[in-house]
Amino acid sequence: MNEHILELEPSSIWKYFKEILAIPRPSKKEEKIIKYLLDFGKKHQLETIQDKVGNILIMKPATMGMENRKSVVLQSHIDMVCEKNSDKEHDFEKDPIETFIKDGWVYANGTTLGADDGIGVAAQLAILASDDIKHGPIECLFTVDEETGLSGAFGLQPGFLKSEILLNLDSEDEGQLFIGCAGGQDTLAWLPFDLEAAPEAHKSYKIMISGLKGGHSGDDINKGLGNANKMLNRFLWTYRDQFELKLHNFDGGNLRNAIAREAYAIILVPEKSSQFLVAEVKGFEEMLRNEFHVTEPNLMLSIEETDVPDTVIDNDSFIELCNAIYACPHGVIAMSQEIDDFVETSTNLASVKFVDDEILITTSQRSSVESEKNDATNMVTSVFKLAGGRT
Repeated sequence: MNEHILELEPSSIWKYFKEILAIPRPSKKEEKIIKYLLDFGKKHQLETIQDKVGNILIMKPATMGMENRKSVVLQSHIDMVCEKNSDKEHDFEKDPIETFIKDGWVYANGTTLGADDGIGVAAQLAILASDDIKHGPIECLFTVDEETGLSGAFGLQPGFLKSEILLNLDSEDEGQLFIGCAGGQDTLAWLPFDLEAAPEAHKSYKIMISGLKGGHSGDDINKGLGNANKMLNRFLWTYRDQFELKLHNFDGGNLRNAIAREAYAIILVPEKSSQFLVAEVKGFEEMLRNEFHVTEPNLMLSIEETDVPDTVIDNDSFIELCNAIYACPHGVIAMSQEIDDFVETSTNLASVKFVDDEILITTSQRSSVESEKNDATNMVTSVFKLAGGRT
């Protein structure tokens, strides 16, 4: 599998990236990639250490004549964002990532690729295995659980590293060196609801947004990508009163740092109105496709009849949910006034999930300016407090 990867250059990096693609490595479940790194260090007779949280450090001495150079840490993280399309059969804890090449780019087939930060890991391994690259003393640090809490980085203990210079290999821009960091904040909101018996003489439909590209809530937030949660909610908000809709479930997005690529809702509509609602879907899809024809050419809005559920949420809660998601900001809030094309502050409406008797809305805010990050967080918080929720 993925043999085409070996045709790419530099071949040493792609060789290791191919091996990494075959190793499951969800956040907090990195045991298999940890074993791979420990075996790599042993194979190449390099001093290899694992700390108590799972971080791996592999050290390589300087090449001849470079012994007096300063030691440098090369750092990457070994976990990956695990997202897939709903029609893709894939178990991130067992299955390898399938890839294809199109127009010179490597893509994953229906899942996230894991180049964040698998390609950084591959670059480190290529350097550690090389015998033709001159370098000073190197410490290669592989941290765990970057995507869901940075617990590996936070778990580093004083003295684990000896170098004073660290290069982080977790960037998407080739040939550019970044000095700085954006602060992040997760904001979770819970909206309460009451269950009611599903009304009689109603039909039930599953309405779904799919085909979106998704993306990283940091690097891709300024690319004009669609957010499935926002799109689906826009449909519900538009037709809720006109067709007297009832809501049984809303499920969109997954990870806090991923732009939602899919979302669906189970809705009920009076039988007398059902054919008219179905007729509206095509026109609404065409409107969205027109708005996102450049960035989301595969956008789809679909509707299919389902079995009528026993319950729906109360109408007041449905209204509050629709209003809150509609009002919740998503995307770029501010661009830097000093650096061209640099996103200074942004927010991501990541997921909407029904959990017991509440609706959990997960968002994340980023900013290189601490006060702006706090302001964006307060902006999101205020929306859900106005809707009667808690954060």
